[in-house]
Amino acid sequence: MMGSMTDAAYDLIVIGAGPVGENVADRAVQGGLSVLIVERELVGGECSYWACMPSKALLRSGSALRAAQRVPGAADPDARVDATAVLRRRSSFTSGWEDTGQVEWLQSAGIDLARGHGRIAGERVVEITGEDGSVRRIEARHAVAIATGTTAAIPPIEGVAETDPWTSREATSVTDVPRSLIIIGGGVVGTEMANAYADLGTTVTVLSRGGLLGGMEPFAGELVADALRERGVDVRTGAAIASTVREDDGSVAVDLEDGTVLRAEHLLVATGREPATKDLGLASIGLEDGDWLDVDDTLRVRGRDWLYAVGDVNHRSLLTHQGKYQARAAGDVIVARATGGEVDAGAWGVHAATADLAAVPQVTFTDPEVASIGRTAEQAEEAGLRIRVVDYDLGSVAGASLHADGYTGKARMVVDEDRGVVVGATFVGQDVAELLHSATIAVVGEVPLSRLWHAVPSYPTISEVWLRLLETYGRPTA
Repeated sequence: MMGSMTDAAYDLIVIGAGPVGENVADRAVQGGLSVLIVERELVGGECSYWACMPSKALLRSGSALRAAQRVPGAADPDARVDATAVLRRRSSFTSGWEDTGQVEWLQSAGIDLARGHGRIAGERVVEITGEDGSVRRIEARHAVAIATGTTAAIPPIEGVAETDPWTSREATSVTDVPRSLIIIGGGVVGTEMANAYADLGTTVTVLSRGGLLGGMEPFAGELVADALRERGVDVRTGAAIASTVREDDGSVAVDLEDGTVLRAEHLLVATGREPATKDLGLASIGLEDGDWLDVDDTLRVRGRDWLYAVGDVNHRSLLTHQGKYQARAAGDVIVARATGGEVDAGAWGVHAATADLAAVPQVTFTDPEVASIGRTAEQAEEAGLRIRVVDYDLGSVAGASLHADGYTGKARMVVDEDRGVVVGATFVGQDVAELLHSATIAVVGEVPLSRLWHAVPSYPTISEVWLRLLETYGRPTA
């Protein structure tokens, strides 16, 4: 019956061809399923063209220059980045916002692509409106996976929407560097773009209602704010915005509730994300259009045994690497269920996204970098754990002092005292991103501190901070 109502059928239909959707599709194809992936913009998604890749390319030149300047004799202390060269390099990583290479990869992997806007049109049916306005209805024999991600949320501040503000998309795809920029929001996007544009020569103001990098250990935001201010960025925490307006000369004026008026060439809104589910046809299956999609640990939408939501759209962890982790689990479990295979959905099972619960690694590529895994001290206490917090000055580690003159940073280890394992770690400092995977293994593997004493860090490296943290915690007893 269903087949007669549709134009074609596949075992799995994936809506959204970003890295998450691509990974779901790839795992399913490897498992023997036929897969159609639907994309209305560029294959490769937000990460490839407007987020991870271009933003890190914008940040890298400035961080590399400052790293060299912290080692006497390596670079002219008065040197500045070449903004034109930075933008050119950034564009190379987006392939000039052209997706031929990504499409060729889909073809090589055996994944069919439909260009257009995909919507759910009933149980296991997806309606695709093509670029030419044509409409097709495709049946999914086994499953549909939604991997549409998120879009920038515009805050309900008077006048903001009318000022035609930048979001992360405009900030990462800019062709001309603005003279001045006001950033609303002190999270990851706000702080990273403040770093990038300060390096490019823009006069930057950051307005945050709270502190910077909320949700992380408090010292992370404090150290990042200090570093931004040292580089001339006007960081205003506790800032309450009354309204914004686009002036006749094209500039943006931001009125603060304390009466202060700030002006800049552009306004960047970086106050969070919302699910890209407003026009997905969710109402046709009894769900709410525009909502986050609630899933179990196998990424299946609760109450719908054929529907999966993978990546940012399920609100478990809004990070590309976590979305790809979820995608591997989802693709494999879709194959298992479609072929009658065994489903391993218990904690840390191959079909369960267990790490989303308390073992999420994240790097904020500010200068200093912030690298974290697992629970903060506050989160661990809220979870009812009996913890001990161990802090250490990263600048006191021999490897750090060799790495850069005047090295400033801090490390924190959060220990579950009842089990004797690390449940969280945060590092702030130059190049600490490369410390993170060791911490991730310690947290995910629940490695006892007594065993970590035998993981000897090489000397002289910044990784020696692990030994210093353990020494501060205290020697193991027999």
